[in-house]
Amino acid sequence: MAIGLLLGASAVMAADEAPDAFVKRISNETLDAVRADKSIKAGDINKTMQLVDSKLMQHVNFRRMTALATGPGWRKATPEQQERLQEEFKLLLIRTYSGALSQINDQVIEVKPLRGASDEKNLVVQTEVKGKGDPIQLDYRLEKTPGEGAGWKIFDLNVLGIWLVENYRSQFSKEINAGGVDGLIKSLSDRNKSNAKKA
Repeated sequence: MAIGLLLGASAVMAADEAPDAFVKRISNETLDAVRADKSIKAGDINKTMQLVDSKLMQHVNFRRMTALATGPGWRKATPEQQERLQEEFKLLLIRTYSGALSQINDQVIEVKPLRGASDEKNLVVQTEVKGKGDPIQLDYRLEKTPGEGAGWKIFDLNVLGIWLVENYRSQFSKEINAGGVDGLIKSLSDRNKSNAKKA
């Protein structure tokens, strides 16, 4: 009973959390987890992928992110193709960001003041990752989700001025034009296999 009440209170708190507070919380939780794990610091890609999957992916609307990156081809894809696209794209992104996470030492995240009202359905939270060297711009595009699991969800990232969805959309569009949705799935799968071998 008490556990149920605590979980319920936690869900309500997450639903009412300000977007900048949400980004600061998940960023700091991730940085703390990376610093505490020697395997990740040593470059263990599997441990890093587990961390990204457990700490970050629950806060991402991955279906929307994949649909936006795929563009018009998403609507033509069957439910099975959409599922495969999400799986392969998720694996690609986890591997991409895992490399960056293994480099974390003394970095801190500075969340910039919000522009616009925090109750907007979609908004951007801007941050800077500060440590040795130049600060790294890392911005999050968020949406407010209703119902069960209500709260903020990330559906796009901007790293050093490049929006992830936009960047992949042009690549994916070429793949779909050349070989259809199955061609894009195969290309992503091949890339993931190649990355796994390199790791």
